[in-house]
Amino acid sequence: MKISISSMGDTLNSKVSEQFGRCPYFLIIDSETMEFKSVPNPGIKMMGGAGPEAVRLISSYNAEVILTGAVGPNAQAALNAAGIKIVTGFQSDAIVKDVVEKYINNKEQNNGHKK
Repeated sequence: MKISISSMGDTLNSKVSEQFGRCPYFLIIDSETMEFKSVPNPGIKMMGGAGPEAVRLISSYNAEVILTGAVGPNAQAALNAAGIKIVTGFQSDAIVKDVVEKYINNKEQNNGHKK
């Protein structure tokens, strides 16, 4: 699975960005290998439409889920239309690698307990 996460930096040791559309970077991470691509977010400089533009960007990398602090209403509508799962509530003191590993582990545990 391809996981996208809003990030303050371009490494797995960067802090999570609480903003979706205006985060400095998106990290696109392969959940099976933890290989990642760092993608600068052009939306950080946009006057308007940053959220939907960010959705187009992460969609182009086939992201299936976004981990972030918060998502605005326009971005949420665009993410829903693109079929990208939204997971919010992450704080800026969290480290990207830790958040992704926790998400993957929780997902695996939940899948293992399905009836």
